Amino acid sequence: MSETYFISNVSALYPKIDKTYKFDRKTNRSVGCKPTDDGSEYSVSFKMDKATAKSLWAYMKEAYAEERKEDWPEDITRPFKEEDGLFIHKATLKGAYNGEATRKPTQVDAKTNQLPDDFQLTTDSIINVAVAGKPYSGDMGAGVSLRLQGVQVVKLEPMKARSPFSAVDGFDSKEGNVFAQSQPDSTEVEEPKKVVKKSSPKPDDNDDLSSIVDDWDD
Repeated sequence: MSETYFISNVSALYPKIDKTYKFDRKTNRSVGCKPTDDGSEYSVSFKMDKATAKSLWAYMKEAYAEERKEDWPEDITRPFKEEDGLFIHKATLKGAYNGEATRKPTQVDAKTNQLPDDFQLTTDSIINVAVAGKPYSGDMGAGVSLRLQGVQVVKLEPMKARSPFSAVDGFDSKEGNVFAQSQPDSTEVEEPKKVVKKSSPKPDDNDDLSSIVDDWDD
């Protein structure tokens, strides 16, 4: 079934659409790679509610029934993982077919504006996903893969900083103001008034000592 199917309002998980990635056994994680490298692909997993999962499963079964060959199994097994009442599945697109790089999946915003080529979608963002069901049967079993065609970002989740540590008991910078005691008192202090000394008048020659003392006391 080559027609596009839209999966709406699902949460993105581990999106890798900005470029092709492959799994590296040495580091035990996905790493960026060339589209023509073995195992390269674009991918995004997504978390959906029961109603969305039910509709997607119906589409997948229909796609399989339409293209099923005589030597293929009659039925396929639902591939979704279930977690906390939600269902998780994945859409992928190989980086290349027969040595030719595939066209990168489209990424647009809620208003269908094209996003930059290096745009990185984040986990927990709310997205719509366009896929095409591709039935298969072989040594690895039978089913319907979801070929990723594009993603529409409905709500973008801020990118979270990664840390190699896990939380432990101790200092928490978000608990109150840890510097409150060390801050100076902000109460305004009245500036002291300057005392202006009066200059002593130069006594006349006929002024005696008692008149000069009287002038200081003024």
